[in-house]
Amino acid sequence: MSRDAQQQEPAYVIHRRPWRETSLMVDLFTLNHGRMSVVARGASSSKSPLKAQLQPFQPLLLGWVGRGDLKTLTQVDVRDGPALRRTISLYSGLYLNELMQRILPQADPHPTLFAAYIEALGLLAETSDVEPVLRRFEQAFAAALGYDFAWDLATDTGQSIRATHTYCYDPEQGIVEGASAGVRLQNLPGDALLALAAGDYEAAASRRVSKRVMRVLTDYLLQGRPLNSRSLFSHPRGERHES
Repeated sequence: MSRDAQQQEPAYVIHRRPWRETSLMVDLFTLNHGRMSVVARGASSSKSPLKAQLQPFQPLLLGWVGRGDLKTLTQVDVRDGPALRRTISLYSGLYLNELMQRILPQADPHPTLFAAYIEALGLLAETSDVEPVLRRFEQAFAAALGYDFAWDLATDTGQSIRATHTYCYDPEQGIVEGASAGVRLQNLPGDALLALAAGDYEAAASRRVSKRVMRVLTDYLLQGRPLNSRSLFSHPRGERHES
């Protein structure tokens, strides 16, 4: 096998679009190569099985050849995986995919995040309560990019969070006690932060705090780029959820 060729690489499709007359440009999230793009030649042809195989949320083993940022797909092996049948689960999966497509740098492997993504898809297939799944993935995503933080530690003082106090959030530092120049949120209740540190995403206060914090953090990472999938959460079939 050529050193420019790859075989049997675990991957997921996170976005695809037409390319030239009969091909597709496919953005992937792979285990060992991170986010990357491949051309699936002839995939739009009625005789090609590739268009049906290269679906989001479908576990794949892929092969490709080529140098540089754009490779040519040579092999697709479809594996069994969970199906996102609920509308809210499907929208949530699209949100995770767009988050990675917009923010992850090319060719930067994140095997821990790859595992977190597989776990998130499995949970989204099982539940209609998607918010805890989204919040945990968002934090894993931020951690992979170097923006990890602990819900129960004020980084500016090094002190543990106290239930009776309120705190701030700075995307560069995490939870802080003082309102510095980088602070984007204030008046976060300590008891809710401690609940999140214990893994409790069920209480209303915990949900509110985690949603506010992770929204600020993802906006910070996006640096003004749009995230179109957020609009899907407004009224999916009468339900209302927010990413």
